[in-house]
Amino acid sequence: MVTAAVLVAGCQDGGGADPLSLSGLTETADGIPDDGADTCPLPYDMAGAAKSAGLSEKTGTGPLRDDGGPVATGEGGKRAEPGSPLAENPGALVSCTFHVGQDDVHVHTIATRKPSAVVPLAPVTAELTGSPVKESVNYINRAAAAKPGETLIADSGNVASVRLELEGEGDAALLVGVGKSGTASLSRKQVAGLTEAFASQLQ
Repeated sequence: MVTAAVLVAGCQDGGGADPLSLSGLTETADGIPDDGADTCPLPYDMAGAAKSAGLSEKTGTGPLRDDGGPVATGEGGKRAEPGSPLAENPGALVSCTFHVGQDDVHVHTIATRKPSAVVPLAPVTAELTGSPVKESVNYINRAAAAKPGETLIADSGNVASVRLELEGEGDAALLVGVGKSGTASLSRKQVAGLTEAFASQLQ
């Protein structure tokens, strides 16, 4: 199974990480302390993703304005509360924060035993897009129906998602949010480019 140590090593030395799997992501999420971690345990390279998306702005780990919060958090797995989405459809979510230019970049990686993994991210999408719940649900439904590898941008332009390929059983998705709707400095094309770059780093 993929461990946090292996994933971090793959990021640091440029080697390829093990294939993404439900069990691996769950183990990684379970390995994040309850109060979060100060590094992202997944092999994401913010500078590399920005370069791939044609961005020249300064990048870094964590939010632009350090508020003392964690860089990474884990949900599901052993933490799944009875009746919660990641207990009803067993899986795990790892969320990491970076920044580029004047915008925070929120990267959510989720995997579940059954489709559709992206569904539990509806509240996150609503917060990032500033859209009504109905609009966010419509976007999530379209994201859930997307083909693996297909990138879908929300109407707000600051959120994009892509279904991921998994090793073995399950369903997985990546959702990236840049800043807040109406204030993000990146174009729709750049947000999509970042999302596709992160997806390629993970797979």
